[in-house]
Amino acid sequence: MYRNEKLLRAVAQLPCQMCGLEGSTQAAHSNQLRDGKGRGIKAPDYRIAALCFKCHTEIDQGVKLLKQRRVELWDEAHRKTIGKLFEDGWLEVQSHPY
Repeated sequence: MYRNEKLLRAVAQLPCQMCGLEGSTQAAHSNQLRDGKGRGIKAPDYRIAALCFKCHTEIDQGVKLLKQRRVELWDEAHRKTIGKLFEDGWLEVQSHPY
C-alpha cells in the first residue's frame, strides 16, 4: 500500500478544495472500495483530497447529502487537489530511464 508522509503534509497545506477554507485542511483519504479502501484499511495516500474538518466530516459521514453526491464531491475535490499539487510545484514528473 502506497504511503507518503511528505505528500500528506503537502496536501494539508492547501486550502480546502470544497469550501476554500485555509489553515485547517486535512488529507482526506477516499472511502471507496474502488480506491483500495477496505475494512480497517485506508486507501493509498495518492487517493486523497484536501478538505477542512467540516467538509471532511460531511463527505465521510454526513447526513445532509446522499451517498452518491458525497462520492461526487470527494472525486471533484480529489481532482482539484492533484491539480493544485502540480500547479504549486509539490508534484512533478521526472524522467525515467526506460
